[in-house]
Amino acid sequence: MYLRRKIDQFLQEWKNNPAHKPLIVKGARQVGKTEAIRHFAAANYENVVEINFFEEPLYKSIIENGYKPETIINRISRVDPDKRLVPGKTLIFFDEIQECPDITTSLKFFDQEGKYDVICSGSLLGIHYNKITSVSVGYKIDYEMYSMDFEEYLWAVGYDDTISQEMLTHMTDLVPFSELDMKIFMDHFIDFCILGGMPAVVRSYIQTKTFGQPHEIQNQLLMDYEEDARKYAEGLDQAKIISVLRSVPAQLAKENKKFQYAKIRKGGRAKDYFGCIEWLEDAGIINICYCLNFPQLPLKGNYDTSKFKLYYSDTGLLTASLDEEAQRNLRVNKALGVYKGALYENFAADALKKQGLGLYYYKKEDSTLEEDFFIRDEVHLIPVEVKSSNNTSKSLRTLIQGEKYTDISFGIKLVMGNVGESDGIYTFPYFCTYLLKRYLIMK
Repeated sequence: MYLRRKIDQFLQEWKNNPAHKPLIVKGARQVGKTEAIRHFAAANYENVVEINFFEEPLYKSIIENGYKPETIINRISRVDPDKRLVPGKTLIFFDEIQECPDITTSLKFFDQEGKYDVICSGSLLGIHYNKITSVSVGYKIDYEMYSMDFEEYLWAVGYDDTISQEMLTHMTDLVPFSELDMKIFMDHFIDFCILGGMPAVVRSYIQTKTFGQPHEIQNQLLMDYEEDARKYAEGLDQAKIISVLRSVPAQLAKENKKFQYAKIRKGGRAKDYFGCIEWLEDAGIINICYCLNFPQLPLKGNYDTSKFKLYYSDTGLLTASLDEEAQRNLRVNKALGVYKGALYENFAADALKKQGLGLYYYKKEDSTLEEDFFIRDEVHLIPVEVKSSNNTSKSLRTLIQGEKYTDISFGIKLVMGNVGESDGIYTFPYFCTYLLKRYLIMK
């Protein structure tokens, strides 16, 4: 059972471009990279040569005598004479290249020769790029793949493209959803928060209609991430990396969600955990949301690197990391108690990241003003507030109405309620979060 992904269209457009270069698909473990590439390859090439450097380490020897295509092709045929490498009709798929990162040096020569299409894929590539002899700058393109977003989840459960357009119309025209639609899509939203977007988890849920097996898959993924830290975090304290990751749910459950090292270990300081957070981000396991120095444009460069919040890169993995009581309460009663705000914020951060939007927040030193996220269009800075209850938004109103905040003219509030607008605050249901970038383009 193949689940439709957004990379499908990208891969088709990549192949249809006569000048396409070798492609590197990056992303965290188990987000669906290999499955999507295989699905595309089977439908578009007469010959597909797949080399998995983890499962078949013997193939690491194909670059021993250099990076020229003819040399690599010759070495591949020596390892397995049955592999068909027909110029102009073959896709070479190098998988798990974190086990042989130097293979990317060959991409320059494959691009120059132009006889074979080449796709590389692997996990932890943000970490392993520093080991590569040359990353073939100018001779390759990169694609960052994430776990499924809410739109892809809706495709998986049976909806087509029209549903996103209908939702977007509700947002742009400020037309409330019907009571039935609200119930249906809020139910899907809660299910997605429990499951997240890892394809194996979603597929298991669709096939079994239960949360038991998906939960087991999530737990295994969390263990795999920790094992990756033990295996690949060279030069760092692997135990501290794991401690940081495990502390994320508790940090998000605090009223002040700013990440604090002292919450990991009494007396803990930033220097004690040097490189740990960066490793987790490079591995695609967490997302970092930085605190702005002041709510104004530009966003890049206008933030304090010592003040940040951490979110799981997949909300389902956050829920799987919670204590058993909280997980059971969510599955059975669709309630999260103290973790409610953490869950909704993590969902929003995940959705913004997958739309290519940066993650920034603001908290005034005296705590009189704080805002969960900030995004932007061409001319405006837009505060985004994630509310666990549909009550007043004092900070949001201050930012919109305050004379000091000249880049801000309206804000967005994400709630468990319906579409609405009041005094420049546009309110949308959580399940519309994945459409915010498209909404800003049309607004």
